[in-house]
Amino acid sequence: MRFRPEQHVRRQSEFRAIREQGRRVHCGAFTFSYWPRAAAGAVPDELRRLGVVASTAAVGHAVRRNRAKRRLREVFRRHQECVPAGCDVLLTARAAAVDAPLPELEQKFVDACRRIRLPSAPGGEGRGEASGSAAS
Repeated sequence: MRFRPEQHVRRQSEFRAIREQGRRVHCGAFTFSYWPRAAAGAVPDELRRLGVVASTAAVGHAVRRNRAKRRLREVFRRHQECVPAGCDVLLTARAAAVDAPLPELEQKFVDACRRIRLPSAPGGEGRGEASGSAAS
């Protein structure tokens, strides 16, 4: 699949919303933050969007930052179907994102996607525990 222009998180307000209102999963080489747009009252759509951040302090100078961002975008491109539709994802690179093998980054991304919890219908917690109690 392609990583289309409309899939890019671009506005500072969107980055801020993902950081402040979203949830975070630490993956070693990067931090995976996600935020379902439906939680903001936005019209849900099938689009999965990505923002990538790599700071000089965390990753290094321009060549290392750009390499880390390229690698994380590629991981998203290959595995974007793992992200629930209508979800914004922010990947914050760490120094290990530059040197870690790509299959390792991909596995960490897929594992983080499995941990995504979306808000459920009104009255539910969105954690999935309620479905197990209905059987007893």
